Amino acid sequence: MSWYHTTQPLDEVLQRLQALPFRADNDKTQQYRLRGAEKLLRWMGTFPGADWQQRWLASGQEQSSGADWARLPSQWLTGRGESANAGVLSSGLFILICADVIRPSLSWLTSRRSRQLTAGMAQYRDFDGFAQLDQAIAADSGIIAANAQPAKARIAVILAGKGGHLADITVGDCVEFYDVHTRIRPQGGPGKTLFYALLHRLGTFGPHAPSTLRALCGPAQGQLSARQLVDRYDLASGPIRDLLIDYLSERRPGVDYSTLTNLAQVLAGLFWADLQRHHPGIASLHLAPEVAIGWKERLKTKTRVVTDPSTGRRSNVCSPRNSTAGALSTVRAFYLDISQWALQEPTRWGPWAAPCPIKDTELSIKKEKQAVKARMDQRTRERLPVLPTLIRLANEARRAAAQRLTAAEAAQPGQTFTAAGQTLRRCSMYRSANAKVWAEDPATSVRRDLSMEESDAFWAWAAIETLSRTGIRIEELMELTHQAISSYRLPSTGELVPLLQIAPSKTDAERLLLVDPELADVLSAIVCRIRAPNGAVPLLAAYDYSEKTWMPPMGLLFQRSIGGQQHAFHPGAIYQMFARALATSGLTDAAGQPLHFTPHDFRRMFITDAILNGLPPHIAQIICGHADIATTMGYKAVYPTEAIDAHRAFIARRRAMRPGEEYRTPTDDEWEAFLAHFERRKVSVGTCARAFNTPCIHEHACVRCSLLRPDRAQRPRLEEIRDNLNDRIAEAHHEGWLGEIEGLQVSLAGAQQKLTQLDATTHRLTTTVNIGMPTFAHIAGRHGTASPAPIPP
Repeated sequence: MSWYHTTQPLDEVLQRLQALPFRADNDKTQQYRLRGAEKLLRWMGTFPGADWQQRWLASGQEQSSGADWARLPSQWLTGRGESANAGVLSSGLFILICADVIRPSLSWLTSRRSRQLTAGMAQYRDFDGFAQLDQAIAADSGIIAANAQPAKARIAVILAGKGGHLADITVGDCVEFYDVHTRIRPQGGPGKTLFYALLHRLGTFGPHAPSTLRALCGPAQGQLSARQLVDRYDLASGPIRDLLIDYLSERRPGVDYSTLTNLAQVLAGLFWADLQRHHPGIASLHLAPEVAIGWKERLKTKTRVVTDPSTGRRSNVCSPRNSTAGALSTVRAFYLDISQWALQEPTRWGPWAAPCPIKDTELSIKKEKQAVKARMDQRTRERLPVLPTLIRLANEARRAAAQRLTAAEAAQPGQTFTAAGQTLRRCSMYRSANAKVWAEDPATSVRRDLSMEESDAFWAWAAIETLSRTGIRIEELMELTHQAISSYRLPSTGELVPLLQIAPSKTDAERLLLVDPELADVLSAIVCRIRAPNGAVPLLAAYDYSEKTWMPPMGLLFQRSIGGQQHAFHPGAIYQMFARALATSGLTDAAGQPLHFTPHDFRRMFITDAILNGLPPHIAQIICGHADIATTMGYKAVYPTEAIDAHRAFIARRRAMRPGEEYRTPTDDEWEAFLAHFERRKVSVGTCARAFNTPCIHEHACVRCSLLRPDRAQRPRLEEIRDNLNDRIAEAHHEGWLGEIEGLQVSLAGAQQKLTQLDATTHRLTTTVNIGMPTFAHIAGRHGTASPAPIPP
């Protein structure tokens, strides 16, 4: 808070400002600076403090930032009858900051936006440091003046607020400035993080500092601890909160980070946070039956905040939860894990072992899977027919955007041009070296960023083509590198086959895909676009948004320049580009609503189209990197015509396997024999149901045969046969015909079975089931409860 130059008396400060390097070349400018500095120092001298910095802070000037900064000293000077020219005061303040007499805060300097501060710091504070900075900017042809100047201005602000030289700037200084700048100017601006990258190239921070400021600021700050994951759901401090933290810490080594965050969401958010809201003070995993039932009922629904696009009013909408069974399974696994660990470590986990409130029968997700499968198949059936149209429209939009950008770059500011069927006028910008090309519609004066339109159109086309021709996942698309494009020469023909290497993703299995000519053209266009002037593909340290980790620098294919700095694509940017591309396509679904594509839709369409065109499913499984072929078939949509064609193909295969003579036209004799078979099926006690052209297996002993269908009208005849068999069995016993007895008993059992079958049929056909009359619930009237109306018998 104190340094040498801020402790000097007023005379020494003014004497120092008259000497080199602070003396201005223009005498008038020098007089303005000295006069303004002398007035400001005398004004600050009226406030308490041991040095000028303390007096600056005591003056309250930090609260009068921006254009209002000169109000306080002007009032003081005016009250003394002195001139209070704002330009003179600005010149004095400028030289006092450059001479390191005072150090305003970063927030004050950011709101002030002095255009001379950068040149002043380079001239009076650190000439050599800014010279090295200019060399680093010149060495990178991708950094244009429109991005370099704001980056240098940010560095100058850090020096003005912290003192010292460029070599003294620390990573913490940059983080502090980024937070202040983001708070004051949320919209950002060119060179928002480029200043950090330039300082990193100069070696200011040392070898161990992150290569990008995004690793320290914003959402890409790495994985959260188990305690941080649990505390996101505002659980009350207590033993159950600590138990959840211990449980997640125990599971962490064996699962990936996305699974860990899902466990925290279900256990801390959907389970225990819900119980705490509805049962304050609960502190045991042993839930009462009514508590468990209430939680399961609440879990079946979810509440979303929906904004009405017409009125902007926000409202809560309750809808069914699709992942109910998955959440129940996670909670059940939590209870079972605690019980199992209690046997191994009773001191640590034993006190928390409790009966699981979720039964195994509640985890059936068959219906949920079928519903999801039906929805996904319907999405695929709606989008697969229009995929060629989408690819064509994306390519046309890319070419049209490129034509408009080229025509705008060739036009002068204010000049009208026509390209791709549109007439636009190039805008006149307040900065001649603007990084973007803007144009406006002459009729509506609506401005358009043609540079962004061309970039979005190109990358939307590239993403659609790559996803539709490879079927890769969105995270695999983000991790495609220049080194992934390889080739293989066939040993038999010597033909060179291009291949695309897919880095391990969901299944941790690397795979190679064959590159067709169309995909090769797309990849070639991407490489040509991202290459630096020296021909090299820039190396980027991309961020894995699933695992929340930074990957080593790689030559990523999906990267673009933002603010003079190369950035890897965010998955959300792909979704936004798809939305913009579809908004102008006019594609609709069966209900007439605009179609929405997600990156995973292209994976389902790729698998469905490949299998429909004859690719064996097990080959599609290898191409897509699935561990189980059932997963591959789950991605494939089922078409009604496909089921019919499959049945016809099955019949054709069966016919091909049988003798051909069986499918000739039958002769008259054969047809008469076929009809005679049905005439000979009628027997005395019913109908024989044996197949055509098959012999009788019981040698016409119909009572014994299970194929006999007895007639209800012939029951007396069956009773007569049963009685006759009993008499014959008795006669055989009397005469000693033991061999006859065995055959007669078999016939008797068959006759008895037929009678039992007739009784069951008769009972079923003649019995009436009384289902009762419906009753009505009580109907509440205006003045009480009305009784139900009497129901006539």
